[in-house]
Amino acid sequence: MTYTASVVGGSGFTGGELLRLLAGHPEFEVVQATSRSKTNKTVGHAHPNLRNLDLRFSSPEELESVDVLFAATPHGISMESIDRFRDAADTVVDLSADFRLSSESRYDEWYDGHERPELLAESVYALPELNREQLPGADLIAAGGCNATATIVGLLPLVEEEILTGDEQVVVDVKVGSSEGGAGGGEASSHPERSGVVRPYAPTGHRHEAEIEEFLGLDVSFTVHAVDMIRGASATCHLFPGEPVSKSDLWQAYRGRYADEPFVDIVAGGGGVYRYPEPKSVAGSNRAEVGFELDASNKRVVAFSAIDNMMKGSAGQAVHAANIALGLEETKGLELTGFHPVGAP
Repeated sequence: MTYTASVVGGSGFTGGELLRLLAGHPEFEVVQATSRSKTNKTVGHAHPNLRNLDLRFSSPEELESVDVLFAATPHGISMESIDRFRDAADTVVDLSADFRLSSESRYDEWYDGHERPELLAESVYALPELNREQLPGADLIAAGGCNATATIVGLLPLVEEEILTGDEQVVVDVKVGSSEGGAGGGEASSHPERSGVVRPYAPTGHRHEAEIEEFLGLDVSFTVHAVDMIRGASATCHLFPGEPVSKSDLWQAYRGRYADEPFVDIVAGGGGVYRYPEPKSVAGSNRAEVGFELDASNKRVVAFSAIDNMMKGSAGQAVHAANIALGLEETKGLELTGFHPVGAP
């Protein structure tokens, strides 16, 4: 069976990634991509890698009826338009922050409130490694934030094995590429300003903390740096378990949790140049790398993770979740591995 799909907000970076994945997916047919700024222009006008795609952007006010609608719009648009989206599609996958959290009070605390709080209980968080059992049949799916995704996949085994219980100090430092700012990232994301920097842009209070707190039950001290790369998010997490742990404990936790996951690789101090998770290794793929190190006292664990922020942290995660929701083989359309060597990923 072939499912029809549309991408609302198709001219942005994430919209382009969705179109790339869906165009190569054996079970999807892309029938519409919308853009207010590029209505009637070809998809290749915005995404030169998709010039072979015979499709033009249409107005988001004129949605076609499809099986699955992917919304790659800025925060606030989906909650305003959700009724139109659901009228147009049986399944809606939202890549903004509009339906990621479970309660109106959380949106009051971390965002600017929520216009449709009654729908939050219906929404299913998209990250399959965390929420696979809730995804089959889901018709409102919320893709996770890229920084939250990188952190969650890095820490999830330690939470599930109760090496972390929620009472410990956890310090998370994330470094991200410029594509996180989107196609209209503004002055701070322009090449002359971004080139060569390691710039803390959210020392405290980053909104993705809310997802980490909600889905892992951890209170984290969270900082994000903008660095000189295009794709990628790398999380380094310092944690101090209440009881000493061993390398064997950590291997057991990570191997036990991720042995059967199709898109997670454990990279923990092996040989070669890339001994720990590295965004370059997963660029262009839906893969995540996770790893760890233990200091000599056995009291501090450093957990690492790396993803492509536009793939595992956004479009790839959305397609992965849609595959599961529709009962498809979950790796369909996502088999691409990362590139090596690669310059600016």
